[in-house]
Amino acid sequence: MLKLCGFAASNYYNKVKLALLEKGVTFEEELAWLGQTDPTCSPLGKVPYLKTDQGGLSESTVILEYLEDAFPHPALLPADPFAAANVRELVRYLELHLELVARNLYPEAFFGGKVSDSAKEKIAPQLEKNIAAFAKLASFSPFIAGDAFTIADCAAIVHLPLVSSATKIIYGRDFMADLPVRDYLKRMGERPTVQKLNADRKANTELMLSRAKAKA
Repeated sequence: MLKLCGFAASNYYNKVKLALLEKGVTFEEELAWLGQTDPTCSPLGKVPYLKTDQGGLSESTVILEYLEDAFPHPALLPADPFAAANVRELVRYLELHLELVARNLYPEAFFGGKVSDSAKEKIAPQLEKNIAAFAKLASFSPFIAGDAFTIADCAAIVHLPLVSSATKIIYGRDFMADLPVRDYLKRMGERPTVQKLNADRKANTELMLSRAKAKA
């Protein structure tokens, strides 16, 4: 039995969870907050990590690749090598060039912290440049990479809302507004797997916030 470990408020945890749900793989969820992770499975103390009969795996993209190899049907990567590389390219852009850059805004956007004005001034043009580059790769027709649901959608569904929300809160405008992100997310939200994902995320986020208040 596979065990997905972490917490459902995490977008990277949800990227893996969505792939498991889409593949119909039987798995259990094991709640592990930051600071409570298993070092034998996640040496850096990050989430998510996956417990398998053969041992633990960390890093969400590595876990997705494992799932694709271990449970090839339904496939979340195209059979054609170049098309599969395009999907992986989209995942890399979503995570390295969009989410990781926007993440610097999260302390102020979502957690009551503060981001310096100089940091905001530096982040804005970088993020706009990266979003423009991502727009040249993304299809949205109807899925992020074309006509099939892939691991790129698993990443886009959990990351794009955060990028949109963070930029709107910090800069007063949604940097993703010129892309069909809203229609895409609405379309994806009709999938039962995404509906479950969002319901679990909402419940876990409320739990996380209540824990934070209790510690304050």
